[in-house]
Order: sequence, then structure tokens, then C-alpha cells
Amino acid sequence: MKSTRTLSAAALLLAAFAAGAEAPPAPAAAAAAAAPVLLRCGHVLDPARGDALDARTLVIADGRIRSIEAAGYALPGAREVDLTRSTCLPGLIDAHVHLTMQFGPTTYSDRFRLDPADYAIRGTVYARRTLLAGFTTVRNMGDDGNESLALRDAIDAGLIPGPRIVSAGQPIGSTGGHADPTDGFRMDLAGDPGPMRGIVNSPGDAWKAVRQHYKLGADVIKIMPSGGVLDESASGDNPQMTLAEIRAAVAAARDYGYRVAAHAHGAEAIRRAVLGGVDSIEHGTFMDANDMQLMKRHGTWYVPTITAGEFVAEKARVPGYYPPQVAAKAAAIGPRIMDTAGRAWRAGVRIAFGTDAGVFPHGENAREFVYLVQAGMPALEALRTSTVNAAALLGHGHELGRLAPGYRADVIAVDGDPLADIRRMQHVSFVMKDGIVYRQDGRAIMAQ
Repeated sequence: MKSTRTLSAAALLLAAFAAGAEAPPAPAAAAAAAAPVLLRCGHVLDPARGDALDARTLVIADGRIRSIEAAGYALPGAREVDLTRSTCLPGLIDAHVHLTMQFGPTTYSDRFRLDPADYAIRGTVYARRTLLAGFTTVRNMGDDGNESLALRDAIDAGLIPGPRIVSAGQPIGSTGGHADPTDGFRMDLAGDPGPMRGIVNSPGDAWKAVRQHYKLGADVIKIMPSGGVLDESASGDNPQMTLAEIRAAVAAARDYGYRVAAHAHGAEAIRRAVLGGVDSIEHGTFMDANDMQLMKRHGTWYVPTITAGEFVAEKARVPGYYPPQVAAKAAAIGPRIMDTAGRAWRAGVRIAFGTDAGVFPHGENAREFVYLVQAGMPALEALRTSTVNAAALLGHGHELGRLAPGYRADVIAVDGDPLADIRRMQHVSFVMKDGIVYRQDGRAIMAQ
């Protein structure tokens, strides 16, 4: 993952805040200095294998899984953690979150009161909640001032606890589109944002926007080729980027080693994004059978975000929770995502786990497992979406998403069998990231 080349005001404030509190040690240094750890698991479930092993011992050293041994394996000097009543799984991955914000009735006016530093500090709270829920890696799919890059760097430095972040920084879209941060502003405040803020209106603009993301240290590129639900524009699904603009963004991204995610609700926008070469479609609400077959031919991933759809549909019925035009879009789009996810699964589209957390409260990400199963996906496949599938989408399939020797020591545990009751994933009792324990016996603890 790249590091930012400059330290923003948000990053400085974040660092000052974190330095003033007792912070866990830097993960790499702590893992290297600690004695090996033996995780005594009642069961071990590696979704890549497709079966649950009986009692096993995971040997953790230097932030990695050294080996998987029999239940009674002994190692002199090692520290032991008793998980014999639990099922151990790989740390979970949410491929679509917004860690530095959380929607509510004041969100639209907050944009005029809060600075990027405010969002960065709030992100420290949301990051901790996400990690304690068992999500050890997330892909941050957009912020307003690149504050998630500062949050990522603070977590990587060990200043604050949180998941590993793959960040897109600001999203890229068109004037007046879902990515335009000034939608709904009065004319004298709206101005004319350009590529420096991710707003593009030509292939040349798209190249400049991607290069700016590279300059700032983003990890992935997110484009917005369709309308969206929560912006203040009228349409939630109209196409908002041309095929030429999408192809330019993808071509520039490839030059700099980036993968590209596309927010797209409408069928035409999905078609353009897939033809333009993106790696994933986010939301995909009005995806039709032709889109699904096109995605299969191109190997395009689908990240449904059912939880966000269900949440906005519910809140659309609450007077005043959203502005009227937003509530109308939420009522029309939100309830459809689960059906689309079910049809895409049955059609054989590759699916990776993503929730759009931040649209709903952080830490509730595991609700998505329940919705995936309700959409028709077997529990094992639902778990695969958040482990091996999401790791492959992020390009980290060689070190994340599995319980196997050499992989990062990202391990969680739940009581009972999540294959028998997927709701157990909402009650994670143990969390380890890079060999550091953050939750044990259902309680948050100081990293050790």
C-alpha cells in the first residue's frame, strides 16, 4: 500500500490526538517482539477449503500463521489463547466502506460545519468499531477530503487500532454527478470542481484525476459512472460518465498499478463500466441479464452492498431523515439490491463482500452475511465472499482471506457453527490482526 507524500492538516491533528492517548504498539514491531502464540481453536473454518476442521492449534509468530497443528500441540515459551469453545475463521474483509463518515439526519448540513480533521477524528472511532466486529481489512470507497489516507497511515503506524485500509481517497465522477461534492450547494458556494477534486468531463480530465490520486497516495481508484442514492441530484441510476472517460480512467489506473471500482446502479452505466475495463461493480441495482453475462465474460467482480440498500429503504420512511429527493431515490433503489444479488449469484457472477458501512452504522457490517443468505447464497459461499473472494478482488489473495501457513495472522472467532447459523457472524468474540489481539472473550482489550 502506498503512503501519502504529504501530511495534511487532518493527518497532523489525527497524529496529535492519537499520541495523547495510550496507543497500542506498532503491529509489526509488537508482533516481532512477542513470543509465539498458540490459538487453541475448537474448530477451524477456512472457507477456501470448504470444510470445518475439528480442534486445531494455530501457531502464530511474527505476525503470520506459522503452522496449523493438532489440538494438543505444545511449544515451550509460547503464550496460549483458549478458543476451544469457538470456531476460528480468517479475519473478515469488507470491500466497500466509508470509514470517515456516518450518515444521519444532520449529514447534509454537517458539510458546512465540519472540517476534514473532524471527519478524520471520527474515523478513529469508526475504525475501532469495525475492527472489533471482526473486519481486519477494508476497502474505503470514497471520502470528501482524502482524510481516509491519513487514517490509513495512522493505523499502519500503530497510533490507533483499526482495520487494514485500502483507500480510494476521493471518488472520480462528473460535474453534478454522484461524486460531485458540491451537489445541492447554492451557486456561489458550488463553484466548478475539477480533476483535483475528482470531477472529470473528458478523457484528459480522467487521466489527470487518476494521476492526482497517485500523487496523494491512494491505493485504488473509484469511479462514479452512474447516479447514486444519497447525493442531492434527481437521478439515482442515470449514466454519468461516457465510455471514453471510463476507458481513460482505467487506462491511467493501469499505468500506475491501480485496480478500479465502479459505483453503478443503472444497467447502462454497468455496461459501460464493464466494457471500460473496471475490476468491480459496486451496488449494481438495475443490473440485467445481459449485464451479468457481460460481467462473467470480462471476469468483473460484483460487490452488492445489500445492507445499505435495506437501511436506506427503511430510513426513507422516516420523515425528515433524508431530504425529499434523496428519500424518493432510497425508496426506489434500496429494496431492489437483495433481489439483484440473488439473481447475480444464480447467474454465476463473481461476488465479493461489501456493505457500504457509513451509510448505516459502522460495526454492523456482518448484517450483510444474513442478507446474502436470504438472497439465496449458502452460508459457506457467503463466508467466502468476505474472505477468499474479497482478498482476490483487493489483490491480496496471497496473504489475506485464509487460515493457512504463511498468511497474515488475521484470525477471528465466533461461538458455535456459523455454517449452521450465519447470524453468529454478528457476535465475534475474538479478533487478532497481524498477530495482535484486539478482542478476547467478547471484550475489547489493549493490544498485546
